[in-house]
Amino acid sequence: MIRKAVPGDEAAIRECADQAFSGYIPLIGRQPAPMTADFSAQIAAGQIYVALNDDGDLLGYIAFFPQGNHMNLDSIAVLPAASGRGIGKKLITFCEGEARRLGLEAVHLYTNEMMTANLSIYPRLGYVEVDRRTDEGFNRVFFQKKLA
Repeated sequence: MIRKAVPGDEAAIRECADQAFSGYIPLIGRQPAPMTADFSAQIAAGQIYVALNDDGDLLGYIAFFPQGNHMNLDSIAVLPAASGRGIGKKLITFCEGEARRLGLEAVHLYTNEMMTANLSIYPRLGYVEVDRRTDEGFNRVFFQKKLA
């Protein structure tokens, strides 16, 4: 089940981000951006959705918001214990569905160039690399997917 996050989800979202991204600290040299996100503000703005199991436990989250003519997918994470079950793909599909519902033309996202698994996952989901640059002190790879 995917639903909009509520304030009571913040601790579980933070734990998910910490578990999903902490392994990248040695590669990047500091905490990846999702580990320092202001989840409270994102939840209050209605920008985070959570994926839950049948018992209501958080398995992952996605943060996105409309920006101009596209949806900006800000971050996505799945608990390592829940990886390999298609949760991330379901969350991205949900984001794309919301973009279509709003009549947006595309979904934009970025990942750190050191997160090499993402560099192969996003193209398999139809995303095309459009740029590489240093942004906010991170070496990022930017992707977009045009929506029909």
